[in-house]
Amino acid sequence: MNETILHPRVAAALERYAMTCRAIECDPQYADTAAFCAHYAFPPGRGANTIIVAAKTDPVRYAACLVLPTTRLDVNRCVRQLIGTRKLSFATAEQTLALTGMEIGGVVAIGLPEDVPVYIDEAVLAQPEVLLGGGNRSSKLMLDPQELLKLPGAQRVQGLGVAPA
Repeated sequence: MNETILHPRVAAALERYAMTCRAIECDPQYADTAAFCAHYAFPPGRGANTIIVAAKTDPVRYAACLVLPTTRLDVNRCVRQLIGTRKLSFATAEQTLALTGMEIGGVVAIGLPEDVPVYIDEAVLAQPEVLLGGGNRSSKLMLDPQELLKLPGAQRVQGLGVAPA
């Protein structure tokens, strides 16, 4: 695996948790899931988006949620219940960068602070292999989604991703 193209936090976490994956270089202009899939003729249902949510608590608490790109994150019911708060939102690009050190379009749950819970939709785990961000806009990861369960705080969640309205 060419770990040199990955964000250093991601490469270090892959090694620390003995995760097996394949690193793929990509043009940064195609880092967003829809653009990547269209440009590289990759099936959207085989990817997994990492979405950072922020609980409006003092201090702010974060969680990483992984859903298929063909679904939307059930933030108002499922995530609110998982985090145990009434008010939460999608983390801003600035909050995401401060928490992860990663830019939007490359964010991945691998390499996050260990106190950040990682919620993984069952539909992601049912895939034979998924495409994830590499921690930057110039790389992606392909891995068996079961590898994600090696992350500290990783939890399987039924219904985290729901059909778009």
